[in-house]
Amino acid sequence: MKKEYKAVIFDLDGTLLNTLDDLADSCNYVLAGKGLRTYPVEQYRGFVGSGAAILMRRIHPEGTPQAELDDSLTKFSEYYSAHKDVKTAPYPGIADLLQRLRAAGIRLCVLSNKPHEISVQIVKQYFGEDTFDMILGKSPEFPVKPDPASCLYILSELGLDRGGVLYVGDSNVDIRTAKNAGLTGCGVCWGFRSEEELRAEGADYLAHTPDDIFLLATGDA
Repeated sequence: MKKEYKAVIFDLDGTLLNTLDDLADSCNYVLAGKGLRTYPVEQYRGFVGSGAAILMRRIHPEGTPQAELDDSLTKFSEYYSAHKDVKTAPYPGIADLLQRLRAAGIRLCVLSNKPHEISVQIVKQYFGEDTFDMILGKSPEFPVKPDPASCLYILSELGLDRGGVLYVGDSNVDIRTAKNAGLTGCGVCWGFRSEEELRAEGADYLAHTPDDIFLLATGDA
């Protein structure tokens, strides 16, 4: 029996947008400015996904004082805010997928561990003002994913039932978020993390192309 979803909640980085180069460049700018080791872009695939504060902890030497991490976070946030769209771009087929989902009457949301203001700015910049019903990034009101609080807030605000919502993301953090919120979790295989990680975390579905998400959401998979 096929199942149709009323809404899809998307992760942002590594799912809708390839932001890896701009994130890596911003981190390396901070590290280089402090005389610390920088990292190749590909290594950042394992660093990102849990919010900027945790990202700073991951790229600094173990035992770095919190005050130093806080200073790096400030510098990173300032630099990334000014350079967030230098190399960033939507993944192929994503813009078309979003248009098709909206045409099918499916509500669309973004839930990111990226700061809320930047999340809103960058989503509207690349996908327009009216594509998503709600965009929610990191804010003081909610813990970062995989805590389900922000996800459940979206459901409450939009009057959505858990059984009718598909959660789509590229990492173990996203699959945990879906599970913690009681949602069906779909992992995308074009993002920052591996298919093996998504399988190991227990993704309900895997999408190898954006069309896989459309077929799943509309009940034609």
